[in-house]
Amino acid sequence: MFVSDITHLALPYLESLMSETASQGPVKDDLAPIDRLLAIMQRLRDPEQGCPWDLEQSWESLTRYTLEEAYEVVDAVERKDTASLRDELGDLLLQVVFYSQIATENKAFCFDDIAAGCANKMLRRHPHVFSSDSRVSSAAEQMGVWEDIKAKERKRVQADKVEDSALDGISRALPAVTRALKLQGRAARVGFDWADINDVLDKVIEEIGEVRDELDASPMIHRRLSDEIGDLLFSVINLARKVDIDPETALRQANAKFDRRFRQMESLLRGAGKTPENSELEVMESFWAQVKSQEK
Repeated sequence: MFVSDITHLALPYLESLMSETASQGPVKDDLAPIDRLLAIMQRLRDPEQGCPWDLEQSWESLTRYTLEEAYEVVDAVERKDTASLRDELGDLLLQVVFYSQIATENKAFCFDDIAAGCANKMLRRHPHVFSSDSRVSSAAEQMGVWEDIKAKERKRVQADKVEDSALDGISRALPAVTRALKLQGRAARVGFDWADINDVLDKVIEEIGEVRDELDASPMIHRRLSDEIGDLLFSVINLARKVDIDPETALRQANAKFDRRFRQMESLLRGAGKTPENSELEVMESFWAQVKSQEK
């Protein structure tokens, strides 16, 4: 975040609003919805009148809930459940408000600083929309411009570093699939990438062979097998990237497909008076094949 993104003039206003709210009893209904939500969170964190659980929370303790809420948003989208999506987005917004309230208490930044920083970032990264000096003709061209602007921003942040890397700025806290995709994409931007998709496929096949070698080793060394399986997963993610398929989405679709087919197989087994626990693998595979044929 840059100094130009921060509007600390908002801090006194919010502190005044929160103090007034805390002293007046019930939260006012005539506040703007976002101000009302901010006031509710301030009350929840009030040292004398607040909620014990909310008072115990910190940025660190909130991270698990933030991830859960983000995944619940994704789930609502995939289920095309508009009502749930509205609720889940509200829960995710509450996380932002929670973090900002703790920051306000520590006089670090406030909710308006977050909103202002985000708005300024969007203006910087969309010159083709907000400036007459720049135009793009496609989404692909826009992504290139976006990455160029982000690279310049990173250089501003890292100006005092002795060395920098094309991989700087990629969070180590990202889910492994997402981080792998970002690492590969960033490396590709500086030319470290195969041009031919067949080379990527060959790498996947090579990694499968190395996994097989470790499985056949005597004794099998778990650490080395783990390394090779990791390399295999990394190469498959790279394959998805090269054909413009999001690996996380593809895997989620595969999970959903397995879940659906397994449940249908269980239903067929019950119809035959069986359960997975008392069925031979050959029987289950037969029903599985039946389910697959019905989906085609």
